[in-house]
Amino acid sequence: MSDSVLVFSTSDKGGTGRSVTSCNLAYRLSAKDYRVAYLDFDFGSPTSGALFEIEKMDRGVVEGNGLHQYFTGAVNPPVRYDIRSQTNRENLRAIRHPYELTLFPGDRGGGEFAATEQVVKKCIELMVICQQEFDVIFVDLSSGRSAALEIVLRATAAEPLQAVESRWLVFHRWTRQHILAANGLVHGPNGLLETGTSCGHDAGRLLDSVRYVRTAVPDTNEGEGDKDRGPQWAWLREQNRALEYLAQRNQLGESVTLGTTPVEPMLQWREQLILDSDVDRNIANKGTVEAFEELADGLMNVATWERLY
Repeated sequence: MSDSVLVFSTSDKGGTGRSVTSCNLAYRLSAKDYRVAYLDFDFGSPTSGALFEIEKMDRGVVEGNGLHQYFTGAVNPPVRYDIRSQTNRENLRAIRHPYELTLFPGDRGGGEFAATEQVVKKCIELMVICQQEFDVIFVDLSSGRSAALEIVLRATAAEPLQAVESRWLVFHRWTRQHILAANGLVHGPNGLLETGTSCGHDAGRLLDSVRYVRTAVPDTNEGEGDKDRGPQWAWLREQNRALEYLAQRNQLGESVTLGTTPVEPMLQWREQLILDSDVDRNIANKGTVEAFEELADGLMNVATWERLY
């Protein structure tokens, strides 16, 4: 592809599966021959190394050359790692199909910091470099109304990045609490739209760049051997309809939803990349991989991001 895409992953609450889903999407796109970078902007909890199973940086790098130190002025440029060569997971190293997936890790023991002019300038410089080298740049933000959110909104409103395609993925669990929280993060006080417009973004264009991802959505279809659970299945379907109605009322309906991920034991217990070999060994569900593929395809499909309002 000729033009790079910035993908900002955010959520109002922790525990949404934002990071593990984003990592899986990044891997799936790299397997489709996209050059992909993954930037860990969760400054207070930089655990992307654990998701890619790189033990030496499972909680961030310790050498003082990660993204936190880059933004605070201690190092330039920040360190980057080729995931295929650095991962401790044998199956991820041994995949026959080549893939280009690069991690920019955070620093162990780092934390949030103010969105100063200098920090925003360094963010712009980093994004410009990445958009010249990579096709897709995932930026995994801290949850909630964080400094990281303000930093990237100010950076993408600046002239050097205005022409770069930016897409926002807002992750939420399929529950009442998470639906309301996701609405608040985007539409509420000090949320994405309000902060974005104060940084210089056009509210309509910014909203057009937002799509929602529903994670760990239970299956409501009754299967064989479930005849004794009829009332429970009926209740689940009733609750699902109520959640659909609530999502629609809170501007999180199907038209602005990129997709869903199912309940997956491997993700709940291990929080890792799911490879095709995991499905072949029957330790991961095929439906989960299919969900990741659909999300990845939708993310890169221009039609997904056509104006809705």
